[in-house]
Amino acid sequence: MVVRQTVGTSARTTHGPAAARPDRGRPDAERGGATLLLLALGLGFVLFGTFGAAIAAAGLAGQRAAVAADLGALAGAARAFDGDAMACASASDIAGRNAGRLVGCHLDGLDVLVTVEVAFTPLPGLHRVATSTARAGPVRG
Repeated sequence: MVVRQTVGTSARTTHGPAAARPDRGRPDAERGGATLLLLALGLGFVLFGTFGAAIAAAGLAGQRAAVAADLGALAGAARAFDGDAMACASASDIAGRNAGRLVGCHLDGLDVLVTVEVAFTPLPGLHRVATSTARAGPVRG
């Protein structure tokens, strides 16, 4: 290899990884910045998805509590002529079959007023309860 020199300047020939770099081997302060940006963006998507799933779980539990309360009230109203104990036992059975827990039940004439709660876990380690109340009885007109 021939290295040519002129007066006052010197030409250097470099070999290895620094020779292919257009910045002539100087360190670049922003090298790897896109990786950190993509990691932060990915973390944002994970957090957004996690909290979206928690909100969806709360909505689903509310719907399950409403369905369990409605069906429990209907089952209790069907047994209203048998008395308060039989009506509430029937309501409790139906609420339990729909993933709910009967927390309140009383007979008001031929109407049955039922309160059901459904436990759910929106995030790991966080336990919540969705509650719903329903009334069922004969049609009045």
